[in-house]
This record gives sequence, structure tokens and C-alpha cells, in this order.
Amino acid sequence: MKVFLVFAHPEPQSLSSALCQVAVQELEAQGHEVRVSDLYAMNWKCNIDRDDFPLLSKELPLRVASASKTGYSSHGLTEDVLAEQEKLLWADTVILQFPLWWFTMPAILKGWVDRVFSCGFAYGVGEHNDKRWGDRYGEGILSGKRAMLIVTVGGWADHYSSRGVNGPIEDLLFPIQHGILFYPGLEVLPPFVLYQVDKMGNSMFDTMAEQLRERVRNIQTAKPIPYRRQNYGDYYIPSMVLREDIDTGAATGFTLHREVHNDSEQIHKYKEQ
Repeated sequence: MKVFLVFAHPEPQSLSSALCQVAVQELEAQGHEVRVSDLYAMNWKCNIDRDDFPLLSKELPLRVASASKTGYSSHGLTEDVLAEQEKLLWADTVILQFPLWWFTMPAILKGWVDRVFSCGFAYGVGEHNDKRWGDRYGEGILSGKRAMLIVTVGGWADHYSSRGVNGPIEDLLFPIQHGILFYPGLEVLPPFVLYQVDKMGNSMFDTMAEQLRERVRNIQTAKPIPYRRQNYGDYYIPSMVLREDIDTGAATGFTLHREVHNDSEQIHKYKEQ
């Protein structure tokens, strides 16, 4: 298996960096090929601007989506962006590893997404009509690949529980897992989340490192989060609203967009499409 790990932490001596090394070493020990983009070490440019689109005339205003689409289709994006897109296409599995800062990913990783997930590559793909609304949410250029988050959190697990003051961790990660990874077609595995990392001693690190090793050992066989695919009958098109006749059980909020069918029903449903 080919694994692409995108790492975002500024300190090489950090717990996050140590966990990154644990993940890479275990993956390689299992015979997988691994590439790592250490964004801070690469001095990754995180702001998207005119410099990202060399083909754009200086006389034209910058409209990011259209400039991105033209740049991608004309092979006119910058070399650093093209290199990251090549890694995504090369990989069977993509891992994003980052500390949870202000309830989301660090700015440098968001900037990586902004620049690398170009129009025509990660979005703006496929036909839009009364049958389907583009190749997205379960379809797209990155479909057939897997993805997983490794996230370190300073707060307590209880703070991020269903009744915790910070909100459920599943909700906080939904925009990343569903909106960034599932959108261009990646199957998203449950995240590996560590809490109270600022208070973690050596003995606790050893325990968590072994748990991470176990997760990456099973990365090929773990079941993905059963997000609903956009063009498979669950949503009205083109409004993209969940159909009223869909059984959602007791789900509310973001969980509405997860399948509630059992495995055999879900497999049968997808084969019928």
C-alpha cells in the first residue's frame, strides 16, 4: 500500500512529531511505502493568491475558482502544488496529522488544502444535471482511496463528548472529514484522536504510541465512516436536501449524513446504482 502523510506541527521535538515517526515506522514495518509532506519543514506557502496562477493575466481580476480550473486544466499550477497533487494521485491512503487549534486544523494545513485541492482536481468535477450534481461526496478523482486523521488535542475527552462544552469531536471534525476528504471521493476512516496531550508523560506516550501502531496496522481493513453518497438516491437533486422518505433513525445534525442501513443493504444499494 502507498501512504501519503501530510504533517502539520511547527516543532520537530513535539509529541505530534514523535507520533508521526511512530506512524511512519509502523507503516513501513508492515511493508507499506510512505511519503511525508512536513508542511512547516517545507516552509509551505499557505495563502492562496495571484502567484498561484502564473497563467492569469495581470489585467484580469483574481477569481480563485476559475483561475484554479484554468491552471489545473492547462498544467499551469505552481510546482509545489503539482508535486502535492501527484502524491495524492500516487497514494492509496492519505493521512492528515495535526494538533486541534481553535477547533480546527492549523492554518498551514488549511492553506495546503486551499492550494492543492484545485478546481477540476478536487472540486468542480463531473456533469451537473437533474440526475447528478457533479462527482463529489463519495465520487471524484480521489475515489477508491482511503483517508484518516491523526489529531492531538490539549483538552479532556469529556470536553469533546456529546454533552461536552466544546461540542462532540465528531462534529468538530465533520467539516474536515466530510467536507474536505469525502467531498473529492476519499473513503474516510474513523479518526485517531489523543486528548490531554500537554499532560502526557512517557508511560502514557508508550500506551498511546502502541494504540496508534494498532490503528495503522488495520488501516487497510478498517470500515470507513458510512457517509451518504450524494448521487446515490438519498438527496433531492439539484437542491441537495436529504429526501423526506429516508429513514434517519434518531439522527440529527451532521449525523443525518451518515448511512443507517446495515452493511448488506448498503452494499446492495450501491450495486444497484
